[in-house]
Amino acid sequence: MADKQPLIQPDRGQDAISIHLVNRDGFPEWKKSLSASQRAALDAQKFDGGGYQVGIVPDGDGWFAVGGVANPDELSSWCMAKLAESLPEGTYRRAGAEPGPALHGWQTGQYVFDRYKKPDRPVGPRVLLTKDVKAIDGALAEAQAVCLIRDLVNTPAEDMGPAALEEQCEALAKTHAARLEVTRGDTLEQEYPMVHAVGRAAARHHAPRIMHLTWGKESDPVLAIVGKGVCFDSGGLDVKSSSGMLLMKKDMGGAAHAIALAGLVMGAHLPVRLYLLVPAVENAISSNSFRPGDVLQTRKGLTVEIGNTDAEGRLILGDALQRASEENPELILDFATLTGAARVALGPEYPALMTRRDETAAALIAAGKAHDDEPWRLPLPDVYREWLASDIADTNNAHGNAFAGASVAGLFLDKFVGEGIDWAHFDTFAWRPQAKPGRPKGGEAYGLRAAWHMLQARFGGG
Repeated sequence: MADKQPLIQPDRGQDAISIHLVNRDGFPEWKKSLSASQRAALDAQKFDGGGYQVGIVPDGDGWFAVGGVANPDELSSWCMAKLAESLPEGTYRRAGAEPGPALHGWQTGQYVFDRYKKPDRPVGPRVLLTKDVKAIDGALAEAQAVCLIRDLVNTPAEDMGPAALEEQCEALAKTHAARLEVTRGDTLEQEYPMVHAVGRAAARHHAPRIMHLTWGKESDPVLAIVGKGVCFDSGGLDVKSSSGMLLMKKDMGGAAHAIALAGLVMGAHLPVRLYLLVPAVENAISSNSFRPGDVLQTRKGLTVEIGNTDAEGRLILGDALQRASEENPELILDFATLTGAARVALGPEYPALMTRRDETAAALIAAGKAHDDEPWRLPLPDVYREWLASDIADTNNAHGNAFAGASVAGLFLDKFVGEGIDWAHFDTFAWRPQAKPGRPKGGEAYGLRAAWHMLQARFGGG
């Protein structure tokens, strides 16, 4: 989207096609204002004001559009998304009111992943006008961040390996004049031993690395953002089934969220000292794969017994969270496609949220509710910490029962976050199994907008 014309533009009275929003309750009265031929046109389209319905109404030599919503007075992000998907190329204006939060879905509804397959009948841009000029830049930035996540997650692993994630971080650093440090090879093994161990079996062009981007004034409060970058997860020697492996190109979804969120922070000049850490690996199978029963060293100095090589995301995050903690941040946010247990509990729509502090959870949940991106809090219960005990190491990376998998993974990560640091962990699916208006099937952002609006409220800048 960044390379195309903005889909939201200032309303300066230019020619535009009108869009009327109605609901089922108000539609009969609104319909009375139409001519007989206009009413007949809507009847022929079976339009009755239901949610996400789209109607075309002839009007002299032209036409206007009508869309069904739940409540025309209280729009959500997605109320105009179906219109954006369905209407022809052109410039549009909501009649009688501003689109408000619906600016977001208007843009994301026009997202198409066409890297490998072009649409048979491509449709040009549908531009929406607004008089709320101050809202335009923020709305554009958020939609672009969401679409970046979709692009990264939708791209297959051969084209979105660790090197490709590094390229994304390089582009981000160049755009915002940030400093990027990339650690690989022998240095990676010494400084980030778990990242190296998980990724060492991959082919050379998918070799493991960690990207560390730094931006902002040293005098500003420190914000660390960490993202799990497992570019493909075979499960390692505890190999996944073929069906379990099918979507594992999305296992770098946490890294995609972290990169997109860092871009929002820098683009808005949020007054923070930002540290972005993206450990990037492929969990492959080879003669030098790490094994069940191995004991790994860590950046923190703890030893970790490997109970399951398919619990690898928490390993690379552990080293990255330790590095983030060394900057004494005011807040750490991490994103990861971490556990199937979170999906069993919450499904794809709600990212699992785990935090140390109640007030941080409350702020993230409130921001999510206000912007149609609600996370759901899961606990970090001390009573389950003993399930990670090991007879031969400081901790195991997996527990031996089927209970509370998301929370136990969170407790493992908690071991690598510095004492007293405010920390929030998103266990996000990063994939939409079924399309909805404004939200096509495929890679998806869950938790991004909740995190972004919480950061704006906490640190200023919006």
